[in-house]
Amino acid sequence: MSTIFGVLAIFLWGALALLGNLTKALPAFQLLFMCFFVSFLLLFIKRLVTKQPLLALPTLGKAQTIIGIVGLFGFHFCYFMALKYAPLIEVSLIVYLWPLLLGVFVARSENKINAIIGGLVSFIGIVFLISDGGGFTINSQYFLGYLFAASCALLWSSYSLFMTRFDNHVDDIGWLSLYVAILALLAHIYFEQTVTRFSLTQTVGIFLLGLGPVGGAFYLWDIALKRGNKTLLASLSFLTPLLSTVLLVMAQQIHFSWAILIALAFVLIGAAISNYKCRPRSVNASHL
Repeated sequence: MSTIFGVLAIFLWGALALLGNLTKALPAFQLLFMCFFVSFLLLFIKRLVTKQPLLALPTLGKAQTIIGIVGLFGFHFCYFMALKYAPLIEVSLIVYLWPLLLGVFVARSENKINAIIGGLVSFIGIVFLISDGGGFTINSQYFLGYLFAASCALLWSSYSLFMTRFDNHVDDIGWLSLYVAILALLAHIYFEQTVTRFSLTQTVGIFLLGLGPVGGAFYLWDIALKRGNKTLLASLSFLTPLLSTVLLVMAQQIHFSWAILIALAFVLIGAAISNYKCRPRSVNASHL
């Protein structure tokens, strides 16, 4: 059941591009602040529904809280900065190294090679999808953007790894959301101009993002990381850009491409390789 929560989180992240189109006119950090504040409110909605104390303190320690904040806020901050200094295609490809890294991090020693090979196969599919089969070029002038994108991959895979080891309550994601919302507000004040009027579409988009890919998904991911199949979740995370593309096609915002099916084949093959269980070699008694 916990693994299913992780799959749901991946599906919600797949909806990010579609829902993001509803709010694309809003400043990035202002939008991040509002989405994470909605995520924080989910904590109180949950406690009201389950009749729990509303102001129960978080169970994360100081070091764990810092790791959580760095993971959640650091990822989004680096992503926005990466897009500022490098093209979207290259940034997206580098960021999607995180499932490969996570797969290697959580794999057992006897399955490390499988995790690396499977992750690389899946990543080839993502390269094909994002570049639409046209390839891409690395340009030294975008080095800073590439560095921020690589930081995204490292931050999110590391955050996911550490959360598997923390024995905290899922409600702590709500408190982390509050801290991230405050940091996003400060970043907005420093980097951006405030938009004060929202259309009905933008307002709906903000709440849907906060309930889903930029909020609710983090609660589901936390549950899945602690009790679900981590290797399988890392492999299936490569489906996120595929799901985004399919939803955009269904919404008639982009055209269908055969690259979708080719990428899906690579991702599924990569997942199968990553999750193949290598049996430990048995010691022959005759040699004892």
